[in-house]
Amino acid sequence: MKKKIAILGSTGSIGKTLLNIVEKDKKNFEIKLLTANQNYKLLLHQAKKFKVKNIIITDLKNYLKIKKLNKDKNINIYKDFKDLNKILSKKIDYSMSSIMGLDGLLPTIKIVKFTKNIAIVNKESLICGWDLIKKEIKKYKTNFVPIDSEHFSIYTLIKNYKISDIERIYITASGGPFINLPKKNFKSIKLKQALKHPNWKMGKKITIDSATLMNKMFEVIEARNIFNIPYTKISILTHPSSYLHSIVKFKNGITKILIHEPDMKIPIINSIYQKNLKKIKTKNLNIGVLNNLDLKQVNLLKFPLINLLKKMPPKNSLYETVLITINDFFVYKFLQNKISFNRMMKLILKLSNSKDFVKYKKIHPKKIEDIYKLRDYVSLKLTRISI
Repeated sequence: MKKKIAILGSTGSIGKTLLNIVEKDKKNFEIKLLTANQNYKLLLHQAKKFKVKNIIITDLKNYLKIKKLNKDKNINIYKDFKDLNKILSKKIDYSMSSIMGLDGLLPTIKIVKFTKNIAIVNKESLICGWDLIKKEIKKYKTNFVPIDSEHFSIYTLIKNYKISDIERIYITASGGPFINLPKKNFKSIKLKQALKHPNWKMGKKITIDSATLMNKMFEVIEARNIFNIPYTKISILTHPSSYLHSIVKFKNGITKILIHEPDMKIPIINSIYQKNLKKIKTKNLNIGVLNNLDLKQVNLLKFPLINLLKKMPPKNSLYETVLITINDFFVYKFLQNKISFNRMMKLILKLSNSKDFVKYKKIHPKKIEDIYKLRDYVSLKLTRISI
């Protein structure tokens, strides 16, 4: 029987990777739903290529464009995730949530009740809305699989263990393009340099987050949420080759590591096939890298945003929404060449520690509207700041 799947954010890099996997094994998959926000032409092309009957495009202008463009009566086009009841009459086997940004939170929560397994690669949802997602996962008995390479590695390593068995988790960071750049040279960093990640092919926004190591800070928050591990038991180690993704030290003296090539195809394939081990073509074991892992503590003078972890609240709060919003705002300013790399990091750090925002560490999100309302409020406040 074919596995029935849905891909939220099918026109992004993760969505495209999953579609490439499905294309090579069409006999075992049936795609029930594809979604996008802007790229209506690619979405329609994907729907026709994979014979998908249902698509959602959330941007109103692009929804109207795709309605006009589509001549295939077999394709149903929707503009809202409220229509999931019309699309999915019963639980499908697998859903991938790969919509970028906090806009991915609502669709992620909405799809949980309609799927047996949900793979989530949307950082913002896992950071800001984990308690809300977890509640839905528990309510509808949906299996959750994290897809970020670090979290998928931890997820794989701790199977058959209790959380209480874990002594420490180490998450690795490539260090981005500036791992070996002297701190004195940070003042002259150009956008073009920051967008040249040495190992991963990613979107511009997340590539800049990797260059500042803010991306790694967010991954620690994700790990805390997903695995219910206190911050005091999670460490970051720089590892320039991105070959080793996580280390878990257990209380019984055993330490496990997980390695794989820096290719998101690997966690995605393993998440969708799960117990049915799928053979994929990969390179031979890289003995050279294993003999020189070059693991080091993060240089906090070069990457000061990691210091924010020292004052994070012990439980999921609205402060995480503040962090996401502040970081997004200034990263996009840098991408627009309106501020320097150093200025971007200084403003993120300064605003994240301001009295106006630290108070949200004591407030927990009770509903999704709390998160979206705060995001809009913080965004408005930031537009009034002179940079």
